[in-house]
Amino acid sequence: MAAAQVGKSVEEMILVRLEERAEGGRVAYVTVDNVEKHNALPVEGRAALARTMRGLAVDPELRCVVLTGAGTKSFIGGANISEMSEFPDHNIAENGSATTHAACDSVRRMPVPVIARIAGYCLGAGMEIATACDMRVAADNAKFGMPEVRYGVPSGMEACLIPTLVGWGKARELVYTGDIIDAQEAYHFGYMEKLVPLEKLDEQVEKWVRSICISGPRAIRLQKELIRDWEQMSVADAVQAGIRSVGRAHTTDEPRRLMTAWREQQRLKKLARQQRGE
Repeated sequence: MAAAQVGKSVEEMILVRLEERAEGGRVAYVTVDNVEKHNALPVEGRAALARTMRGLAVDPELRCVVLTGAGTKSFIGGANISEMSEFPDHNIAENGSATTHAACDSVRRMPVPVIARIAGYCLGAGMEIATACDMRVAADNAKFGMPEVRYGVPSGMEACLIPTLVGWGKARELVYTGDIIDAQEAYHFGYMEKLVPLEKLDEQVEKWVRSICISGPRAIRLQKELIRDWEQMSVADAVQAGIRSVGRAHTTDEPRRLMTAWREQQRLKKLARQQRGE
């Protein structure tokens, strides 16, 4: 992928590649491409990311989204500090924060899983966006941090989700100190689900993508919806929501079709073992 050029337009910072899958449906690969600025996103860049995600969300054939940054040195290096330093008043500052939320919310509202593919720096708004994703895999060169207090503002918006991954203690450390932690430490505290060598990053992404694509597309969408519900429900209500969701799944032939296919696979495997005398 070509490096970002000086003067690159905001829309050019958000690249989309759609891949038709042999398993059916398609996968969207969304890349933040502002390499010379560590893939930092100005306000309009974050707005463009939100528009991109909302546009992808209406595709009925979409199976999952992979979100990443161009190059190997940054996932998303946060917001644009030069831009933030020139905000003329608090209303403009709040609008910038609201745009960060819009980008994160568009990820969380995506009806299919969103995978964060992280290499290099993942800071501030970038860490919030990664936190909003469903799953995170990071290369061993990744670095994480919420440095906003170093610039005179608190970490807000989807930073509130970080404790759900790393616990309150580690979240407090990140937002109070602004310190940057390495990939091993972030993985130890549960921030991402997988930590791999940089050269294995795409391999791990593909494993997840394939697992999602061979699953029932309606079931995946129902599962994403359920997870969003679980975040807001009591255990009792979440159980009932799950019961209703299973019922909704059976309003199509997807469960019967996939279960029948699984039974046939097991029958053929058993027959093969018998023929081998096992």
